[in-house]
Amino acid sequence: MQPNFVFLIADQLRADHLGAYGNTVVRTPHIDTLARGGTRWDACYVASPICMPNRASLMTGRMPLTHGVRHNGIPLDMRAATFVDALRRAGYATAMIGKSHLQNMTGRPAFYPPPEARFEREAFEPGDGRYDQEWMPSWRDDPAQDTALPFYGFDHVDLTIEHGDDIWGHYRRWAREQRSDIDALIGPEHAEPAPGYALADCGQAWRTRVPEDLYSTAYIARRAEERLGEFARAGRPFFLKCSFPDPHHPFTPPGRYWSMYDPDDMPLPASFAPHDAPPPHLAWLLARRDEGAAVKHTQVMFGCTEREAREAIALNYGSISFIDDAIGRILGALRAHGLERDTVVVLTADHGDYMGDHQLLLKGPLHYEGLIRVPLLWCDPAGSGTATRTELASTVDLAPTILARAGVPAYHGMQGRSLLPLLQGERPDWRDALLIEEEGQRTYCGFPDRIRMRTLISPPYRLSVYEGVGWAELYDRGRDPHEMRNCWNDPAYADIRTGLLHRLAQEMIACSETSPYPSAVA
Repeated sequence: MQPNFVFLIADQLRADHLGAYGNTVVRTPHIDTLARGGTRWDACYVASPICMPNRASLMTGRMPLTHGVRHNGIPLDMRAATFVDALRRAGYATAMIGKSHLQNMTGRPAFYPPPEARFEREAFEPGDGRYDQEWMPSWRDDPAQDTALPFYGFDHVDLTIEHGDDIWGHYRRWAREQRSDIDALIGPEHAEPAPGYALADCGQAWRTRVPEDLYSTAYIARRAEERLGEFARAGRPFFLKCSFPDPHHPFTPPGRYWSMYDPDDMPLPASFAPHDAPPPHLAWLLARRDEGAAVKHTQVMFGCTEREAREAIALNYGSISFIDDAIGRILGALRAHGLERDTVVVLTADHGDYMGDHQLLLKGPLHYEGLIRVPLLWCDPAGSGTATRTELASTVDLAPTILARAGVPAYHGMQGRSLLPLLQGERPDWRDALLIEEEGQRTYCGFPDRIRMRTLISPPYRLSVYEGVGWAELYDRGRDPHEMRNCWNDPAYADIRTGLLHRLAQEMIACSETSPYPSAVA
């Protein structure tokens, strides 16, 4: 019998910000219960620590340079094969509730302008289809704006667009139906006072007036309950993706979740301590902070103060606890409809956040563990109970794993590996290294051009190499778990450095395009 799937994903959630991963402050009882009934992956890493590239890797099982979504603003080609479409073709009912972010949503000009607007044509151009389906201004200005189904394999979509409490898409239409004055409750200009919050002063947090039951997290739980009821009545196998926009900044947990955690009680991460010799881009960021020149109101990482770090952690925890309560509702609906015995539940995130690591907030081209390591929980009714896996896993592994569990053939060109043999207790030969790609959009941090980098994770080492500079990063995380000492120039690590560079080249070759098959050679 083919199983159902409930796929839970949060936006910008670190693995160690869950009780199931050892956090003793944040309260996540429903997620922790899920972990106790399934498999927890301790070494799951992103394909890219940027939203759109990694979400496209999740959907395709392919690396960013292969599927083409190298950085935010490049939409996933409508012709791209996704594992959800493979499930749909095999007879699954498919639905997505929440954030998709496979297309541009910010309202900035579309990445692909019309041909007449170009001075030169692109080497690669997208296939037919609409690439405005997640574009926030269209949802704001056009009451007829909607998704064209199937949307990357989803037969049903309840879309949320953007972050914080200022969410658009289907959610905003629903919220307006529930309360006609909802727009007068949204955004920093309508927020309740938040005295003493430094993040409120720089626009990274506000105490929203949106009620808990009308916030996007509650909307996703409510829609999921409704979809599960429909799936139960239909009797077909289903794949339901519930994608929460939180705990991504700006931090706007509603109601009691705002004050659930006191910033004064939040411990700082161990790596908040000063570096003896920080890598150049970290030194650049911290210098801007110390000079009073840090840019703190954008999506870009910045050097933070102790107070800002404690506030971010507290508000992040509030959003996570709200998500946990929503997940409790979704799991309750599974049980109420008698679906839990036939449903695999998966939980992960698209990437993490520094949350004070190395005196930083948000995310950027510094591949510290809190940014690149994400939770992965797999709770399978056919499983053997609680287990912990330490093998290296990647975002690209989820697509082939789900297809394998569903008994649906994977398509050629997938670069991930099915985790199913490991989940079933087998011990196949497994990878001892994995690649993380990052292609930036900005020129900053002292780099001569936009930042392009590659990272190799090969326990206990992390190697990060950057384009256009003569230095790199090498950390021995066995001896230095918080990555405080860069060993790149240490003579004692010369042979290790050479070996890791060779392995990085091998991994980059292995992650190059293989689809379609080459023509046969006579």
